[in-house]
Amino acid sequence: MKIRDFKDLEIWKLALLITKQVYDLSAKKEFSRDFGLSNQIRRAAVSISSNIVEGFEKSNNNEFIRYLKIAKGSTGEVRNQLEIAKTVGYITDEELANIDKELIELAAQIGGFIKYLEGQRKNKLNS
Repeated sequence: MKIRDFKDLEIWKLALLITKQVYDLSAKKEFSRDFGLSNQIRRAAVSISSNIVEGFEKSNNNEFIRYLKIAKGSTGEVRNQLEIAKTVGYITDEELANIDKELIELAAQIGGFIKYLEGQRKNKLNS
């Protein structure tokens, strides 16, 4: 399938779902009162899908790869902030485990897509 729009990207769809989950978790009573952490985790989650889209819209594999790496880094940032939220009692172990599993999967998918694009770039150089 030819990807014509960022909305066709499965990684973008998963990033959007995770962003919704982050917003839901950070809206919980105690969590929402911690404006610093709540704001930071929301911004990091938004950054994942935003960087996927920004890289896609550059219409250049090198730029896309660069932005995908930034998006992948943001998944780690969100994971860390969720660990902090659990440590200070804003979310439960179960809530963390559920979203962490999805973030790990998203990071793996982004990593796989980066490898695919790097392979495409290498093939163009060799042909």
